[in-house]
Amino acid sequence: MADTTTPTPIRRRKLLDGAWVASIAVLVIVAIVDPQQLWPTVAFAADALLGTAPFIAFAVCAVAYLKATGAENLLARAFEGNPVRMIIMAALLGGLSPFCSCEVIPFIAALLAVGAPLGAVMAFWLASPLMDPAMFAITAGAISVEFALAKTVAAVALGMLGGFGTLMLAGTPVFTDPLRERPSVGGCCGVAKPFSDQPVWKFWSERVRVETFRSAALENAAFLLKWLTLAYVIEAVMVYYMPADLIASVLGGDGIGTVILGAFVGMPAYLNGYAAAPLVAELMDQGMANGAALSFMLAGGVSCIPAAIAVWALVKPRVFAAYLGFALTGSVLAGMTWQILN
Repeated sequence: MADTTTPTPIRRRKLLDGAWVASIAVLVIVAIVDPQQLWPTVAFAADALLGTAPFIAFAVCAVAYLKATGAENLLARAFEGNPVRMIIMAALLGGLSPFCSCEVIPFIAALLAVGAPLGAVMAFWLASPLMDPAMFAITAGAISVEFALAKTVAAVALGMLGGFGTLMLAGTPVFTDPLRERPSVGGCCGVAKPFSDQPVWKFWSERVRVETFRSAALENAAFLLKWLTLAYVIEAVMVYYMPADLIASVLGGDGIGTVILGAFVGMPAYLNGYAAAPLVAELMDQGMANGAALSFMLAGGVSCIPAAIAVWALVKPRVFAAYLGFALTGSVLAGMTWQILN
């Protein structure tokens, strides 16, 4: 369950972070280069935010409820028992859990400390940054429910690919002695004991849990608002200035090349899963292939800075390279499958 004792000064420093600065910077550039386009850009972003508001509200309430009840604690059960069952459960729960990328660090550190097998941890690691209740709602609203479901299935499948791949290669030099000597266990969310309590579904009877609900709701609302604002501002600029035929020529078509290119572009170019959804929706409207869109979001989600740091902080570079290799392979396979089905 999320810690609710984060000092107020830290939260105040985060009110104006990189996402807000980037949004303002884009608007300032538009105002200087093309002043007449400033108001249409602002109006486009505002209308898009209003249209997404119901999905944002659902996502915020769902994540806050899970945190207030302590339902995240159920994830510990995925790492008990038969290794095959552990990998399957870890991938399933990783793809559905409400953990943000920074919360993964202390959670995984605790699992590794108590001897959880690396295969199950890898499955959770790969699936966790790709989908959660909030991201599902945002993706469904920005793109489609079908695409959100496809991404969820792909996230779980990618987790299983990495988990079983790690299990099969456990005796190789890549996965021998995988942990750093002193792995970092800190995280910006302050999760100290990620699975120490049983869930309390009727959380409103406890003042501390009510405060956790309120805090989680406010923090997630602020998080989604800043990233979606940036996404819609960039989308407005893309709609006006980026020719559709350019997107169609680079990332369009039915070939495997567009899917592979989508994965390779997604890895270094990703913002995060929330901001990527509306941007990918616009790219798809301009001709981006379905398979390329999915591979872009999957590869980028696994390699985005918060998720990558969570892995890098705990394991040695060779295991980190395997993490990226599983991500790229799984993203391409998922993109090809989605391309065929569409």
